[in-house]
Amino acid sequence: MLTDGPKDSESPETRGVAEQGVAEQAVLDALRWVVDPELGADIVELGMFRGFVFDPSGTIHVDLAITVASCPLRSQISSDIRQRLIRLPGVKDVEVHTVEMTAAERSDLMAKARWNARSKAAKTNIPRDAPVMVIASGKGGVGKSSVAVNLATTLALRGLEVGLLDADIWGYSIPRMLHLDGDINVRSSKMLPISKPIGPGRIKVISMGFLASEDSAIMWRGLLLNRAVQQFLEDVNWEGIDYLVVDLPPGTGDVQMGLSRMLPRAAMLVVTTPSLSAQRVAARAADMARKGYLRVAGVIENMAPFRCEHGETYALFGSGGGQRLADELGVPLLGSIPLDPAVGSGNDLGVPIALDSTSDTAEAYKNIAEQLANEIRSHNAMAGCSARMLRSVNDALERQHTNGPDHSEIVG
Repeated sequence: MLTDGPKDSESPETRGVAEQGVAEQAVLDALRWVVDPELGADIVELGMFRGFVFDPSGTIHVDLAITVASCPLRSQISSDIRQRLIRLPGVKDVEVHTVEMTAAERSDLMAKARWNARSKAAKTNIPRDAPVMVIASGKGGVGKSSVAVNLATTLALRGLEVGLLDADIWGYSIPRMLHLDGDINVRSSKMLPISKPIGPGRIKVISMGFLASEDSAIMWRGLLLNRAVQQFLEDVNWEGIDYLVVDLPPGTGDVQMGLSRMLPRAAMLVVTTPSLSAQRVAARAADMARKGYLRVAGVIENMAPFRCEHGETYALFGSGGGQRLADELGVPLLGSIPLDPAVGSGNDLGVPIALDSTSDTAEAYKNIAEQLANEIRSHNAMAGCSARMLRSVNDALERQHTNGPDHSEIVG
């Protein structure tokens, strides 16, 4: 950290940083939260961050090295950099300048990718091009499962096949919310999700609720919980899905930490209510995600103020909590879901509110789904960048495991 005055050996850029009060260590600490989701490591560790200049106008100019000039992740990583650095004291603007890596630099990145592929990547049965959205909250009672069900329903109404994993092992509620029951069948050693047509699309659901009666208590802890979720990822036939939505249990416990290792490419959506207490607890869930290198894609505010038929607005749970949390985390507020009695009755009847095209609540979910379809799809683009290289690494590792050492060069 640059705490002393400038020394003769310091460059003009470094002197500018010290004089303006923005420490190099503060910038590094902020950028360690910017993660390449396909490689599962931050841009500082990967060597993608090449330095910065802080000019007298209050603008930080960041140099970012990318694998190829056409990398589709460039825009998202640049946006994440801006969101992290704009929060530093004295910073008024952030400009990101990208350069293409040399062949030697790409080779070094591949070495890191090999390590991440060995140490972090879990072999799941989820299609590689299917974005994974993890719905999380720090506490119960904020409507997280309702958000997961209605978001999956909204995506299905767009003509998509949506996998819905109920990872709330103790408090499973999704089967009731979708009016689903029945036994899980097995084909070719894989469990088959229970399927429900939704408009032109379909939701495929797996839940502990299909394996235990609704009134049964699940007395599992720690490793057993992680093993159950791992089986739902590895031993379920998720073939053909366009998205996977995962409903996490509340809190920051074993299941959350296990999923961060099993699904390093997932994007977390944090659900909160407008109240300050819910906002503070939800922030801890986001902190857990980032420490596990899960990307926080945005905040969804549930139980937001609603407008009655006479035009009056009522904020029964307060207002502004979703935006405050989004600002604190440096991520977008994806939308506010108004408090709506029809949500509860729909959940009890197995008819998600998202099916009611005339409701303001369904419209709010539609707007959120539209943002996610654009943002997360582009973030998971596989052509011409680190994602494609990581796929090559994984394929090479699988060949090596099957056939013995392979000394051929991997070309990204």
